[in-house]
Amino acid sequence: MDCRVLSVQSHVVRGYVGNKSASFPLQVLGFEVDTINSVQFSNHTGYEHWKGQVLTADELHVLYEGIKLNNVNQYDYVLTGYARDDSFLDTVVDIVQELKRANPGLVYVCDPVLGDNGAMYVPENLLPIYKNKVVPASDIITPNQFEAELLTGRNISSEEDAVEVMNLLHSMGPNTVVITSSDLPSPLGDQYLVALGSQKRAKADGTIGTQQIRMDIPRVDAVFVGTGDLFAAMLLAWTHLHPNDLKMACEKTVSVLHHVIKRTITYAKEVAGPNRKPSPAQLELRMVQSKADIEDPAIVLNAVVL
Repeated sequence: MDCRVLSVQSHVVRGYVGNKSASFPLQVLGFEVDTINSVQFSNHTGYEHWKGQVLTADELHVLYEGIKLNNVNQYDYVLTGYARDDSFLDTVVDIVQELKRANPGLVYVCDPVLGDNGAMYVPENLLPIYKNKVVPASDIITPNQFEAELLTGRNISSEEDAVEVMNLLHSMGPNTVVITSSDLPSPLGDQYLVALGSQKRAKADGTIGTQQIRMDIPRVDAVFVGTGDLFAAMLLAWTHLHPNDLKMACEKTVSVLHHVIKRTITYAKEVAGPNRKPSPAQLELRMVQSKADIEDPAIVLNAVVL
């Protein structure tokens, strides 16, 4: 049976972010991907110039109605990322809930994009919608530390805090939570950032067990756009392929990102020339060139089970 994903994310003509970051890797791994483009921009907003259109909640509803009228609204997964309009976000959740009524086994993977490094970069009125509607409808969420703190109202200053926050997020709905980056100190030193994951799963005897992991990820000294979207897409794929093994799913997800980023930074430095800072265009993810790594990533780090 085909595994079909509905991905509601941004689209860029040039480069890799949103649906452009998620579709190709998912397709390479055998998923059918139906995309709704929440925006259509010339390029991501880190460039000097960008132009384009934004899809309204009404337009989103119209597109979904078309799929529904043809009775092709059967999905195994829904994937969503950046949204900056409250009515749009409300409509997304309505669609997810309707799709779940049709297929109770549907898995909703949500990257709750709110901000980073202590600052929100979406309107504040989105936070209560994420807290009260989006996260409860989600099965897998991939917040960074700041987003996890916002969603739970708790600060993370230790690994214990992080575990508590992940458990709180479980209690809000999702059975898989991955905090994709944090400021926690890594035992391997300050050249590493710490990511954490937690998955609730049914054991053979019917009880619910929780697997919790930590990953120490080598830092890269450059700003990439689209890596969060790639992370969420790869976590969807690898949790599907390793349904009860969060450790393996996260190791493969992070390894794919490592290979793509390494290839990108090597290329960007080469084309920029010695001692020159690469431009946003030069730092676009080398996605197509990484096809083999996406399909079968060499594992570059081991997650530690907590």
